[in-house]
Amino acid sequence: MTHDVSPAVQSGTAPAAGTDSYFATSSTGRLIGLDLARGLAILGMYAAHVGPEPSEGGALGFVMELARGRSAALFALLAGFSLILLTGWPQPRTGRAGRQAMGRVLIRSVVLVAVGYALVALDTDVDVILAAYGLLFVLALPLYRLRAATLAVIAAAMTLVLPQVLYLIRIAVEDGNWADAVIDYDPLARVTDTDGVIELFITGPYPVLTWLPFIIAGMALAKLDLGRPGMLGKLAMYGVALAVLGYGGSWLALRFVPGAQADVNAATDTSAAASAWWSDGVGEDPTPGVPAWLLVAAPHSQTTWSIAGNTGVALAVLAACLVATNRSARLRWLAAPVTAVGSIALTAYVGHIIAIKALGIEDLPDSATLPAFICFAVGAMLLALVWTRFFRRGPLEYLLRASTAPARLIK
Repeated sequence: MTHDVSPAVQSGTAPAAGTDSYFATSSTGRLIGLDLARGLAILGMYAAHVGPEPSEGGALGFVMELARGRSAALFALLAGFSLILLTGWPQPRTGRAGRQAMGRVLIRSVVLVAVGYALVALDTDVDVILAAYGLLFVLALPLYRLRAATLAVIAAAMTLVLPQVLYLIRIAVEDGNWADAVIDYDPLARVTDTDGVIELFITGPYPVLTWLPFIIAGMALAKLDLGRPGMLGKLAMYGVALAVLGYGGSWLALRFVPGAQADVNAATDTSAAASAWWSDGVGEDPTPGVPAWLLVAAPHSQTTWSIAGNTGVALAVLAACLVATNRSARLRWLAAPVTAVGSIALTAYVGHIIAIKALGIEDLPDSATLPAFICFAVGAMLLALVWTRFFRRGPLEYLLRASTAPARLIK
């Protein structure tokens, strides 16, 4: 959830691999466009966790709907980009430097899993992503030396296959008692008082089987020559095309596959199937064994359509952030509060969950949700601006970096 770029970019502009183009960076060498996108993801999760319900309707409800699920997907895609930054960008580290980089990533992963479960123990209504995030880093790490094209093919194959695999496994979990046996013998389940690895891989809100494609896609993105003229425009177009494919494909399937909408309505006990091609209102996990669910593209539905659509949105947002921050100093200044949040993303994410628990605001009345979101967002931006004025990293980012010191001992 943090990144450090190579010394070559510390001067304020970062050359893209093999080009004469430049990315805007902060005085500490951070990629401003990347931090802006990460800041938007964090604020989007604030909206999902404390903001108004999409059922409010109107422009506000639409914005709240857009934030749900898609913010977490953007967050995960940026994690893949950060993984490449941590292991060597634009060229992967090799030899001892490569082994030490891998060691640092593995230590970070363990810390993120631990922090994630500590936040789960607070027992808020927030579905905490950090434990899955740490595990995703571990699973994706062996791929960090692969080329962009290879990573893109792997991400596409996972998108096509893994949602169907997850669907079948969830049916097996529902129909048998083998999962309970695994949980009974799982030390992670006992220590965390959760379903442990079964939850992380299969039954949780962020099953790694269907969130791994986002990480791999982000890694592929970081390997591209994004500084080449026209590349960011192409990336935005690819993002829009993927979003249309994911959400549009689901829209067509739900309308033209006989009985699909009725089956989704019955499975979720709602009448939301008409908007299940893009809305989170359909829910996250219906009763297993409803094949029509595989046609849904709701942001948390764990389907091929949803992964494609969410990845497309994430690509388009990141491209827009990079273009805006590269071309306009005025936009960089206007976006500075959001960029500051993105530069201390771990602190901002953990802090808002602790605040939700401390303030006891899980069940706010509808009239209080918008003021709560505004307070959270404005508070985070102000604190981030003040902190980054004096410090290079956020407080938790400093601790995370310090925890990786043992990696220097790797020979």
